[in-house]
Amino acid sequence: MTTLYGPRIGVALGGGAARGLAHIPIIEAMDEMGLKPSLIAGTSIGAFIGAGWAFGMSGREIREHALDVLGSTRALSSRLWKTQVYDIREMFQNGISMQFDALRVLGAFSPKPFPRRFRNLKIPLRVIATDYRSWHPAVFHEGRLDKALAGSIAIPSLFKPVIHEGRMLVDGGVVNPLPLDYASQDMDIVIGVDVNGDPLLTDPSLTPSTIDIGMGAAQIMMHALTAQTLGAYPPDIYVKPNVRNIDAYEFWRVREALAAGDEVKDRFKAQLTEKIDIFIAAQGRTAEAG
Repeated sequence: MTTLYGPRIGVALGGGAARGLAHIPIIEAMDEMGLKPSLIAGTSIGAFIGAGWAFGMSGREIREHALDVLGSTRALSSRLWKTQVYDIREMFQNGISMQFDALRVLGAFSPKPFPRRFRNLKIPLRVIATDYRSWHPAVFHEGRLDKALAGSIAIPSLFKPVIHEGRMLVDGGVVNPLPLDYASQDMDIVIGVDVNGDPLLTDPSLTPSTIDIGMGAAQIMMHALTAQTLGAYPPDIYVKPNVRNIDAYEFWRVREALAAGDEVKDRFKAQLTEKIDIFIAAQGRTAEAG
């Protein structure tokens, strides 16, 4: 007698800074369907949220935490300020840097407890960062999780590079903003969640700020890289919440990002149900033929 089994589901959670909060409703959707992925691959904010998921947090728990730490500009600013200077001696020794320390920011915004090592996770996770010196992806699945995540979220210029395992790491979105190649390894169903956004419709008479230009240029680059990845590793389900109007650094707009994810949630559930039904039907035909 042939035993039927559920599909192995791989999920790629893309980078997009504040827009990445739209990942959360997709996690909630899978929770509501009683499904867990067999593999998660994440870049930048996708790696951070994916780590919470891999640790065993539900989508609802991740949503509540995001609202708690990002729900107001005061709460956000307070946490960021605390990451800059721990004591007066450090300020005089190192000076006040305009760049944030990614490891400290990660610690300030992570739920407690949060795993420091990959071995503490319940679901396999691939964290994608960029090796600044070699220009190649740096992919982590064992050892120090916190360091790997810090490297993955280290947006150039905004964060200091992260030194980990002898490599200088910056944001994974520089080389692989939607890691479908790593999420698809030995999986039956592959899901890609793209939160990079689309061109923002703005008043042509306004001159963008320096940070807007920098973030916008990174978004254009990530859009081009994602298009290449989609061509090379087309997912079974491609999810793209409408986060066009949320700038990369506007984490205080957490409710709007969540709402964008909520809008695509039902369609995603219908698509995933269909793919699972097709997979199970194919198993049944194979069993009958055998």
